[in-house]
Amino acid sequence: MSAWMPPDLALPLLLVALPFLGGAALAAIPSLRLAALLNIALALAGFLLALGLLALPRGQGEAAWLLHLDALNLPLLLLGALVGLTTACFSAATVGGEGFSPRAGRAYHAAFQVFLGANHLALLADNLGLMWVAIELATFATVLMVALHRTPAALEAAWKFLILCGVGIALALFGTIVLAMAALPFAGDGGAALSFSMLMRVGREADPGLLTLAFIFLLVGYGTKAGLVPLHSWLPDAHAEGPMAISAVLSGLLLNAALHAVLRAKAVVALNPGLLPPGALMMAMGLASLLLAALSLWRRRDARRFFAWSSIEHIGLAAFAFGLGGPAALAGMLHLLGHSLVKSAIFFGLGRATVLRGSQQLAALGGLVATHPRLGWSLVLAMLAIAGLPPFSIFASEFLLMQQTVARMPWLALPLGLGLLLAALATVQAMQAIGLGPPPAAVTLRAVPSLLGPRLDAWAALAPLHLHLLLALLLGLALPAPLLRMLLDAARIAG
Repeated sequence: MSAWMPPDLALPLLLVALPFLGGAALAAIPSLRLAALLNIALALAGFLLALGLLALPRGQGEAAWLLHLDALNLPLLLLGALVGLTTACFSAATVGGEGFSPRAGRAYHAAFQVFLGANHLALLADNLGLMWVAIELATFATVLMVALHRTPAALEAAWKFLILCGVGIALALFGTIVLAMAALPFAGDGGAALSFSMLMRVGREADPGLLTLAFIFLLVGYGTKAGLVPLHSWLPDAHAEGPMAISAVLSGLLLNAALHAVLRAKAVVALNPGLLPPGALMMAMGLASLLLAALSLWRRRDARRFFAWSSIEHIGLAAFAFGLGGPAALAGMLHLLGHSLVKSAIFFGLGRATVLRGSQQLAALGGLVATHPRLGWSLVLAMLAIAGLPPFSIFASEFLLMQQTVARMPWLALPLGLGLLLAALATVQAMQAIGLGPPPAAVTLRAVPSLLGPRLDAWAALAPLHLHLLLALLLGLALPAPLLRMLLDAARIAG
């Protein structure tokens, strides 16, 4: 190891740099099949690098080279690398049916890797400015992928995504500047004032008014990226019009990275006793997101829009849990992990069903258990899991959250329980239509171009779904002790 780079920094830097370098290489590969295979290889290398982070020391000490590893971002990094790998496998099985031109195929795979690199950087960044740039870069990459089909609906969804999230990122930038201004009198110089490690040391002495203003702008700004009410309406359109594989990383990664930025800010401002409680603001936005999504689920007819609203519901639940704090923050961490695993599994199943049926309307996807038993039953289990039924991890996190709410703020238990019940019933109703209902009167199976061969395509589409369901089941039945300790540490950092 060279003298100018600390040994503990090489692995995080490589984890960030590899996807960017891979994206540049993929942009020059005209063969869609070769690009899809290289995309899997790069995602696999990233996952192995993320596993290597487990061996590195972590804590709240001084950050080097603007990067920082601790118990809050480590589980999200591992999750992001896993979802990136499984989505790359699923993408190889379905990208042949997207109808991409060679140029669009190169842009798709390059943007996919750039998104993964930006997601890793957003989670690892100790510097507020660097985190802002990383989340903005991840947004541009996903906007590009959403627009690739170049249909009027896809272009409209991409513009809506860009404009609303542009408003959000502008608000987040203003919040970042105000937070740095609050720390500047105590940090010594402007660069240090942008460091979360420094902010955690000086937050107690900083001006409460500036901290309150900064957190409000950061919550609304990054909350836009996370899909929280009120600037949430880009999410259903982006899910419905983008390539099928993108829905998995949108719900599984981008929303988590944005909420992670809010949690970093909350950890700083919560140190100051003269502040408006940041948890109350998060609970208000989280509960509003839950209730609006629970009602909206009953009116959706497009399957991908339905589960986009489900993502708004679940990110709202996580925000509510982190706002409540204490033991409920553990429920928030567990919920983020469970939601990302199960929701991406659902989008894998929906993507495969859409390829087979040629439509993503709920009515056209009916009767999958009868026509495609393996796919149908897998989707049924995944939808029961996302509805919060035992024994999957989402049931465990929602049970813990409800228990904490009843014990500490019982007046909020009624709206919280009502939102959970309405969303669960809507999801079970959709599950019955997709999985157990009668098939459409005329079922037409599409002949889809295959990159890997029909048998390997089916395996690459369903194996990630089954792996995610298995992991969500294990998290619900027996949380490993090392992971539990990590999540408890993360909950303490998040407050």
